[in-house]
Amino acid sequence: MTESDKLVMGVESEALLQSASARESWRIFGIMSEFVEATERLAAIKPAVTVFGSARVKEGSPYYDLTEKTARLLSDSGFSVISGGGPGIMEAANKGAFYGKSPSVGLNIQLPHEQANNHYQDISQTFRHFFARKYMFVRFASAYVVMPGGFGTLDELMEALTLIQTGKARKIPLILVCTDFWQGMIDWFKAQLVAEGMVDPDDIKLIQLIDEPEQVVEAIFKHYEARSFAPLPAERELMLNL
Repeated sequence: MTESDKLVMGVESEALLQSASARESWRIFGIMSEFVEATERLAAIKPAVTVFGSARVKEGSPYYDLTEKTARLLSDSGFSVISGGGPGIMEAANKGAFYGKSPSVGLNIQLPHEQANNHYQDISQTFRHFFARKYMFVRFASAYVVMPGGFGTLDELMEALTLIQTGKARKIPLILVCTDFWQGMIDWFKAQLVAEGMVDPDDIKLIQLIDEPEQVVEAIFKHYEARSFAPLPAERELMLNL
């Protein structure tokens, strides 16, 4: 290859890099717009409870019915209910809140499969990027209620738990519903993670296992009985740096 050929290749490569850089810059603007739009739309929904769970649970199943009942109690107790806006547990959460007294909020995500928006949303916000959507789950939650689910639910659970455990997010109730489903994971945390020093014993106490909808609501109110639902000044500062 001659020097001239190499110079031509260098010019072509530089042009491709500039084109890719321009596209990446526009993507960043798109991501910023997702954060701004969602933050403005969701500002009025507090206090709110974020509900995580499987998209694959069918209407009429025990998990679906339990989620719907829990969400209805939360809504009637004054909590907006936030879900991922899709089918399964997300639909059950939105449905319960939709027929309750407080807003039903769906944070939808564009996916190639599984995700289709449910019809029980007073406020519906769609995201292209998972991390922007996950930020909103955390940003506006006064508590997390985690129903049975798969990898996506575990991802959301672990992110919420890690943010609380590391002090990057304020300490709020993190409630796992259905002891039979979650107990094995908690036992493994204790037998492996705590026993081998990977986490502190007190870290496990960040999680509550509860089975009854009424107890879920009671646990959230108990956490806030000596303070308001609104973040304290130090917590507001913390949330700016999630």
